[in-house]
Amino acid sequence: MRGRPTAGGGAATYDPEAVRAKYLAERDRRLIPGRADIRDLRTDEHFARYRDDPFTPVTERDPVADEVDVVIVGGGIAGVLAGAHLRKAGIERIRIVDQAGGIGGTWYWNRYPGVMCDIESYIYLPMLEELDYIPTRRYAFGEEILGHLEAIADRFDLVADALFHTGVTRAEWDEDAARWRVRTDRGDEVSCRWYVLAVGILNLMKLPAIPGMEDFAGRSFHTARWDYGYTGGGPHEPLTGLAGKVVALFGTGATGIQCLPPLAESAKHVYVFQRTPSAIGERGNRPTDPGFAGGLQPGWQRARMDNFQAIMLGRPVEVDQVDDGWTHHYAAVHHPPRGESMTMAQYLRSAEEFDYRIMDAHRHRVEELVADPFTAAILKPYYRYLCKRPCFHDEYLQAFNNPNVTLIDCPGGIERITAQGPVVDGQQFTVDCIIYGTGFEAELTPLFRRVGHEIVGRGGVTLAEKWAEGAASLFGMMSRGFPNLFVMPAPGQQAVVTVNYTQLAVLGAEFIGGAVRLLEQRGVEVFDVSAEAEEEWTRKIVDSFVDGSSVMSACTPSRINNEGHPEAMNPRNGNYGRGMGDWFGYRELLEEWLEAGRFEGLELEVRSPAS
Repeated sequence: MRGRPTAGGGAATYDPEAVRAKYLAERDRRLIPGRADIRDLRTDEHFARYRDDPFTPVTERDPVADEVDVVIVGGGIAGVLAGAHLRKAGIERIRIVDQAGGIGGTWYWNRYPGVMCDIESYIYLPMLEELDYIPTRRYAFGEEILGHLEAIADRFDLVADALFHTGVTRAEWDEDAARWRVRTDRGDEVSCRWYVLAVGILNLMKLPAIPGMEDFAGRSFHTARWDYGYTGGGPHEPLTGLAGKVVALFGTGATGIQCLPPLAESAKHVYVFQRTPSAIGERGNRPTDPGFAGGLQPGWQRARMDNFQAIMLGRPVEVDQVDDGWTHHYAAVHHPPRGESMTMAQYLRSAEEFDYRIMDAHRHRVEELVADPFTAAILKPYYRYLCKRPCFHDEYLQAFNNPNVTLIDCPGGIERITAQGPVVDGQQFTVDCIIYGTGFEAELTPLFRRVGHEIVGRGGVTLAEKWAEGAASLFGMMSRGFPNLFVMPAPGQQAVVTVNYTQLAVLGAEFIGGAVRLLEQRGVEVFDVSAEAEEEWTRKIVDSFVDGSSVMSACTPSRINNEGHPEAMNPRNGNYGRGMGDWFGYRELLEEWLEAGRFEGLELEVRSPAS
């Protein structure tokens, strides 16, 4: 699994027709009605409590009435970086608003045992050079990531004025005052000149809708609100509260594979309920080499991020600085080798065979690490590599060798839940606790849903109304009719996609900070996107859209292919450039736009002289 696949010498057992038939058969086992049904935790009378914060007590306070320069919705990586770069731009009054009890976003909420990043920490943790910090491990655990984000927030004084345990309920543009009026669920009324949406891409917990969930008599919770009061212990401590307890774990994606080993060490028994196995490559985690920092030159982190991103986009590099499963397999499958004399049909056949060899290596890894052949067979992934987000872990597969861990194959999902526990194919499993490791709503969830509140622009038009038929923006970061509003770039909103989300967040924060600095310097009171600029940008997005539904429809259902319905993908929600987008072209465009300082594509109102 560590070596790179090569272009020549196809696998001896590779039979295209047999492989396609097997993949389609596995897909069809999972194409069932209601597969993607989830509970709306904002309104669900039984499970809205799952959103409560188990980590930080809510502090009572009086409602805030205030006027500030900037309100940032979201205190995760995106919000912290936006705040840092706005501070660099000279902005004094910044209020971050977040439903969490503190800074961190995803890393505030996800404190389950074993949680860590699956992108190399040296490119995932932002602003390492600025804070003169080197992560302690190649893939940092969650508490280290959270601590680093808190350190950035402290460095740029973003905490003192933040409103935590607070959700925005409505933001409305006040034309006369040229300000946004922001209201919250704690009675706050804050007006701001600039409004920044930095809600991230994985901020909405996903809870499947399974009949009878509310009847379960034991304890249950989502991994993004881990109940240490019940399980005992901590992220790196034995879960002493589970001694003698039988646990059901739903989900075998990135979350499930990380928390299973600690559960297996502590619980009497763990039943793992799996709809679709993940392709789980070697993570190769290890402590940071003591000499790592010694050879670094100024600008090393951006250069390392660029090196990784270039490989992800199939660009040649002299050295693979990250050298992990992402660069070995994910990038390789995205950009399989192509001989000069190959026809398109030959290239597609070669790419399919290339993909098969990588997936076969993953299946062989299961055989090597899992002792029981029956369990190993269930854990083998049968689909093309890009059908489902790949995972990387060094202990998950081995956990199934423990006698207290049982894998339950349920491609159609859980039949129902009773007071005793889950039912699959008529078999009742009696458990003390159900842990939903079911992740988050997909990255392509529309922006207006991810923000979680009504945004009312000019003429009383809401963002949800304007984007009902798809995104409409300039650069994926500004939208006509919503003056002085910035959106951090993300999938599904006309920007680009990066495997390393942090790099995209850094770019978005740099752009917002730079744009606000220019606007302040020129005395601009209000900006809006011109109709022509928005139409031209959207046309570029639509024109570069590649309809991959013919390939993706053969995939096992996942969030990557819209749960088995890739044909529903909207070209307006695509990227700047084909596929994942032209990251380097997008960055160059934004940097040149700032350097030119002409505010091309914006309509400006200067209501006060420049300071």
